[in-house]
Amino acid sequence: MSRRRARAGLLACIAGTALANNYAVQPALGDVARDTGTTAAAIGLVTTAALAGCIAGFAFLLPLADRAAPRRLVTGQLLLLATGLVLASLAQGLGVLLVAYVIVGAGASVSAMASTIAGRGAREERRGAAVAFVAAGMSAGILLSRLVGGALADALGWRGMLLTFAALVLGCAGAAWWRLPGERPAPTGGYLATLAALPGLLRRYGTLRRAVLNGSLWYFAFSLVWVALTVRLAQPPYALDSATIGLYSLAGALGFAALPVAGRLGDRYTPRAVIRASMAVAAAGAALLCTGLDRPVVTVAGLALLDAGCFTAQAANQTRILAVDPRRGGSLSGVYLLLYFLAGALGAGLAAPLLTLGGWPAASGTVCAALVVAGVLGLRRDAPRVGAVREAAEV
Repeated sequence: MSRRRARAGLLACIAGTALANNYAVQPALGDVARDTGTTAAAIGLVTTAALAGCIAGFAFLLPLADRAAPRRLVTGQLLLLATGLVLASLAQGLGVLLVAYVIVGAGASVSAMASTIAGRGAREERRGAAVAFVAAGMSAGILLSRLVGGALADALGWRGMLLTFAALVLGCAGAAWWRLPGERPAPTGGYLATLAALPGLLRRYGTLRRAVLNGSLWYFAFSLVWVALTVRLAQPPYALDSATIGLYSLAGALGFAALPVAGRLGDRYTPRAVIRASMAVAAAGAALLCTGLDRPVVTVAGLALLDAGCFTAQAANQTRILAVDPRRGGSLSGVYLLLYFLAGALGAGLAAPLLTLGGWPAASGTVCAALVVAGVLGLRRDAPRVGAVREAAEV
């Protein structure tokens, strides 16, 4: 195995392990609420705290990928994540738990940093495959997190589960220190100047604006459909329990399996071509979901196609963004993921109101419309960015 491939494999493991911590506690939230004296309604803020921390990590930590050595940066962020997990395991009340999960979310944002480092370290003709490999690790982390977290919580209690994940994260930190490069990227300015320049990146790079718009649409749809599905299946006439509803998440395995293929196709053709095909697949899945939830096989097929389309489009979109300017990959990804996750939060927040106003047809129809619009926007070509000719002349 080549050094580059081994490094991409390590980064995929780090990304999956880190991101899993945003979700692993969710099956045990009832136990957490009882042990900490928190109401069932308030304990849901733990998920919100993790998301807030992750968004903060994208905004303030991910741009460091353009300035700091991968060895120090990834190791430091994993240590931050482990600290948050240990603090959460010691929490006796909701306040400490929320602070801990903001730290956990910020540490888990190292998953996006891993993708940037993998893409930057790969040869240009293999960049798509490297980014997709790390994306597959992230998808595996999301897919397996609730299953593994629930099993560990049953065996060890939720505090023991968090400490087990902290130990895994520390193992990843040791591997990162041992195997990742210690050389710093060429600096592109001071850290505060880098942060101040983030809003201007949207004005400067048309490709970034289109990538943000496309990605925001499909993550809005992805978040909306999964929250709406969970809520609707728990209601009559389905009235499924949480364990049965959780089995539907296994439909995401198709997206995980499709990622390596999507990475190779992105290198052979273009990321835009992969995005167009992915949105067609995702929209087909959403169309199946629009037929209703009375046939579980059709529902699972729709979810599998929708997940596969969204996962592969995301990997291609990150490759597309990194290619804009590899020197600023961390900053570009930070802007993208910040807006991407905000769109996902909007989708999750609209799920219940849409179900209340129009039932499942309103929710699934909105999802289908968002994916069709994302596919149509994917037909537009990426124009050369402003200033590219001048920068080429300067070089």
